[in-house]
Amino acid sequence: MTSIMSRRFLLCLVAWLPLALPAQAQPLRVMTFNVRLLTGDDGVNRWDARRDLVAEMLSAEDPDVIGTQELFKRQGDDIVERLPQFVWFGEGRRGGDEDEHMGVFYRKDRLRVLESGNFWLSDTPEVAGSRTWGNLYPRMVTWARFERIADGATFTFYNTHFPYRDSDEPTRVRCAQLIRDRLGELSPRERVILVGDFNTTPESQAHATLGNFLMDAWTAAAERSGPEGTFHGFTGKPERRIDWILFRGLQTNRARTVTTQRDGRFPSDHFPVLVEFELAGGVAASASTREEQFLGES
Repeated sequence: MTSIMSRRFLLCLVAWLPLALPAQAQPLRVMTFNVRLLTGDDGVNRWDARRDLVAEMLSAEDPDVIGTQELFKRQGDDIVERLPQFVWFGEGRRGGDEDEHMGVFYRKDRLRVLESGNFWLSDTPEVAGSRTWGNLYPRMVTWARFERIADGATFTFYNTHFPYRDSDEPTRVRCAQLIRDRLGELSPRERVILVGDFNTTPESQAHATLGNFLMDAWTAAAERSGPEGTFHGFTGKPERRIDWILFRGLQTNRARTVTTQRDGRFPSDHFPVLVEFELAGGVAASASTREEQFLGES
């Protein structure tokens, strides 16, 4: 009798495990961050004066993955030198290591890259540095498919930077359409996160083009904190919400605009945006499968 009761108890425990696992999973912390390029014109806000504050901010916020814009290779290397828990990858927008990167940083102890790549926002997306539709500079996407080490959950991450001129809205719409088409090639079940500096507001046609396919984490989040605007030009007084995190296939609980500063100095001329997502595990066996495995071993 005791043996039968013990066996029933263990079966109940095994069947209960899949229900317990999601409650133990940590949120996925995603950030978009325009770091502001390398230029001597920034004076007291030049990179060498900001890089330690950037590292302090990232350490405090502890994102799992970060999509950056306006990142130069030296800036990326400076960050991981100070924060070795991160690694980063990306390609210059003209190809190679020069110019701006859509650098993607991730916690190497939490995530692994299954595959990654780049494409350019032009009529020839596979040609590095290609530029059409009136783009003043090459524009691109750096992407990766990630697996969370803790539970095997996967998601695809896109990072981009749209053109900035007021007259560029038709070009931004073309960029959004190409990204939408690329996302449409993925499995409908694939979890997707798209981050970037879109240089336009959520009322724009570019946002609507993507919004028909993805949700905006800022408006979807159960909790929001910080100012809605993100670009502030090193003043701390944000003007417009041009940095977005869009998604599908996940649940977003919290969104926050990060306003870290030290003595009136800021890590960048944009506020980073940080979103916490619930990312369900991808490897837990079903209760019936676990019961069969247990019975076979008994």
